[in-house]
Amino acid sequence: MKNLLCYFWISLLFLCCQPSDHHYTQTHSSNGYNYETVTNDPTNTRIYTLDNGLKVYLSHYEDAPRIQVFTAFKAGGKNDPADNTGLAHYLEHMMFKGTDLFGTKDYGAEKYYLDSIEQLFNDYGKLNDPSARKEHYALIDKVSNKAAEFAIPNEYDKMIALLGGKGLNAYTTADRTVYQVDIPSNELERFLTIEGKRFKKIVNRLFHTELEAVYEEKNRSLDNDYSKVNNAINAALFPHHPYGTQSVIGTIEHLKNPSITAINDYFNTYYRPNNAAICMSGDLDYDKTIALIDKHFGDWEPNPSLSHWEKGEATELNDIQLAEVFGPQEERVTIGYRFDGTDSDEHTKVVLIDMLLNNSSAGLIDLNLMQQQKVLKAGSFVYDRNDYSIHTFFGTPKTGQSLEEVQALILAQIDSIKAGAFEPWLLKAVVNDLKKNVMEQEDSGSAIYYRGDRMVKAFTNNTPWVDKVSYFKKLTAITQEELIAFANTHYNNNYAVVYKRNGTDPKAQKIEKPSITKVPLNRNDQSDFHKEITEMSVEKLTPKFLDFNTDLNYYQVGDFPIIHKENNTNDLFELNYVFEFSTNADPKIGIALTGLLEFCGTDSLSPEEVKKEFYKLGSSYTVRSTLGNERLVISLNGLNEHFDATVSLFENLLTNATAASEDLQKLIDRIKKQRDDNLKNKRFLLWNGLYGYAKYGKNNPNNLILSNAELDELNEGELIDIIQKITSYPHRITYYGNLSQQAVLKSLEAHHLSDFTTPLPTTTPLKEKDLLRPKVYWVHYDMVQTEMALLAKSVPYNPAIAAAIQLFNSYFGGGMTSIVFQEIRDAQGLAYAVFSQYLQGAKKDRSNYLVSYVGIQADKQQEALASMLGLIAFMPESESAFDIAKTSILNKLESERITKAKVIQSYLSAQDKGLNEDIRKKIYNEVKELSFDELITFHQSYIKDLPQSIVVIGNRENINFENLADYGEVIELNLADLFNY
Repeated sequence: MKNLLCYFWISLLFLCCQPSDHHYTQTHSSNGYNYETVTNDPTNTRIYTLDNGLKVYLSHYEDAPRIQVFTAFKAGGKNDPADNTGLAHYLEHMMFKGTDLFGTKDYGAEKYYLDSIEQLFNDYGKLNDPSARKEHYALIDKVSNKAAEFAIPNEYDKMIALLGGKGLNAYTTADRTVYQVDIPSNELERFLTIEGKRFKKIVNRLFHTELEAVYEEKNRSLDNDYSKVNNAINAALFPHHPYGTQSVIGTIEHLKNPSITAINDYFNTYYRPNNAAICMSGDLDYDKTIALIDKHFGDWEPNPSLSHWEKGEATELNDIQLAEVFGPQEERVTIGYRFDGTDSDEHTKVVLIDMLLNNSSAGLIDLNLMQQQKVLKAGSFVYDRNDYSIHTFFGTPKTGQSLEEVQALILAQIDSIKAGAFEPWLLKAVVNDLKKNVMEQEDSGSAIYYRGDRMVKAFTNNTPWVDKVSYFKKLTAITQEELIAFANTHYNNNYAVVYKRNGTDPKAQKIEKPSITKVPLNRNDQSDFHKEITEMSVEKLTPKFLDFNTDLNYYQVGDFPIIHKENNTNDLFELNYVFEFSTNADPKIGIALTGLLEFCGTDSLSPEEVKKEFYKLGSSYTVRSTLGNERLVISLNGLNEHFDATVSLFENLLTNATAASEDLQKLIDRIKKQRDDNLKNKRFLLWNGLYGYAKYGKNNPNNLILSNAELDELNEGELIDIIQKITSYPHRITYYGNLSQQAVLKSLEAHHLSDFTTPLPTTTPLKEKDLLRPKVYWVHYDMVQTEMALLAKSVPYNPAIAAAIQLFNSYFGGGMTSIVFQEIRDAQGLAYAVFSQYLQGAKKDRSNYLVSYVGIQADKQQEALASMLGLIAFMPESESAFDIAKTSILNKLESERITKAKVIQSYLSAQDKGLNEDIRKKIYNEVKELSFDELITFHQSYIKDLPQSIVVIGNRENINFENLADYGEVIELNLADLFNY
């Protein structure tokens, strides 16, 4: 959470980590278009402004022939009228419904009914009598179904899938609305042809079924305790501003009375080129790209009367604002201080103070609270927004600890900043950490996403690009004395605190659904526009697959095989020790290596000093179990210039690890408390508890642990022994970095054991249940929604059917164009989140499973289950949907490139499945030849008749048990059944 929530300001630093700190804006001209750049900008971003005011940000990044595209509008929830909230968010949903050119078979005939529906909703909002509203909504439903006869649901999504687009989505915040997708670079013109039509006209078709999806999204937020906390903090800190007085998703009252007219007005006001930006990053040609954007967006009419948003004057916060919220999840205290927005001088100082307090390693919260185990969890982050930001602190108590005590401990760390009680080296180390984080983003497979997102933030924050590029210089100019003075001025009794307590929520709400009739999907229809897009000529890309013999280097140090992938991008390294056993062999391994090791020192370094030394190097380590707790991976990450020092420090920690008995006892107490908190988390109960039980029974990966009683029997000596001898077990080493083979060998030979002295422990693989008879497992949880997952066991992993699996998933249940999504969400409005996927075994001796999910309002249980199971048993057939799914897979594979550290991951995954080559090559060649009849045969052979186990979490008062009994024996499970605590 720390890295994700702090992403915005961290990522900005990449733009500034350059040898020269001279940054100024320059104007250029090329191919008839003027643009701006900033000197010493490593992203080489060009910023154009078309004649109609449309901003265009372009950055070339060559890793794969794909382009990440964001279309951003300076319009969000804060722009909603106070008496009609939720407009920006609902409009975002409607922008996927098409225009007068696509999404419809006959817009002229359809428009008559759409105009009638708009008026009917306006009249509906004026009614107060429940029976009159119900009767009127039945008329809306009737007319809507008539209009739906002309609609082609998901036609926009189908066209994007046809292009090979992925990551198609959108989001709305208080400040902005952003549409995003990742497309193959050769599909740019077809994409812009579609988008150029999409953003110029809105057609609110299929309005009442999409409204159902928004209702479900609202109910999901009402079930989320963290959303309640966030709302309470905002209300306390922003009594004068829409951040605190309005809801982005909309109030229940406003959602119950939606206005198509108001949505149209919002669109016509804010969805204009002089309020928008197109941001692209990837394998693009600058001149060709801007010419194509101008071609398709240049005639977009601006709004000359668009007014600039004014945030208004803030009310002073002179005392502590206290609030409480209640719910079933873990107790937690949250503290928030209000500051100016993202581009203010205040924000820059807050960023540094936040990292001094919590950098996940050597901050004051890290060392004084987490390292000393004074709380269960604690941390901080900066919540960035345009007008105001929030410095947020959170903490979870240990057993017997009050929220007030956790609050006092966190505030004491802020007081330490005010007193200057942090070492001078820490500020410089924070800057080094930020540099490393930025390099990691640029080195990831999502680099083009990060670059594009930075452009979006610059545009929607009204920030000149030169300010973003020069941000690092501004940051490093701040002194320790300035931060101390700032903290003393701004961190006082001027905060909001929210206590999230366990208990029944006295303000619990839910939004009721009106009754609707399933609309026709017209799945095989296509608009003329869609046909034109399909027929447009596109130069095909040539796929590139991995060759594990040439893409990786293999050598040994002593008995240890090493897999080496060169990093040609930057100075980052990742070193992994990979063991083919984990807690499946001995649950004490988890306690020792993922628990006690964090609190170990050495014979010469205290635990706190170990953390500090890693942080000074810009390095870190993690220990994790993978493959269902069958594989242990120890990872070292950092800068290659400090590779040897990092390996030496870590190996010293392992070899000379020491821990005090009181540290182990604190750890055990915290593990027990975390377990208790997990039992209050519905997601954990569903996917870790119920799902694991349905698949394996009582003996499942979640229960490869010590019981609480067994924890009490532990002593630090036996755990230290596990730590000290772990590298003497047989294991492989993987290295990704820019050091030579000789340099890697030299360091490992000096610091890592050169032979195996301990044989592999004996392990017993978990036994998968047969799942021959359908059963229903459920647990009670106090929630508005009901969530259900379906599990069906198929054949063992078989590469011969890999191509058919990928095609089936794309066609049936893998995205917005899939059969499942269209039938359950679009046609019936039964769920906001729904999927069904045929998952291949992670290893060659593991089974494949069909896994399905639907999260619903409780009274939709019967309809949703019948619909999902009906689709699984009787897969709807659509040649056109099949063709789109097939083309989409081929376009994605042709433009996909596996690079950097992911090459090693792909190699290990292939080995797990008994493969010696990149399976994507086989999939690509076979998908091209697969027919629709063969897909039907695959469904009938591997899916159609599979017995389905169903797991359900929900409030027992809302679950329809008679309906569940229709699908198998209904078994209530208690927490002792699910977890070995």
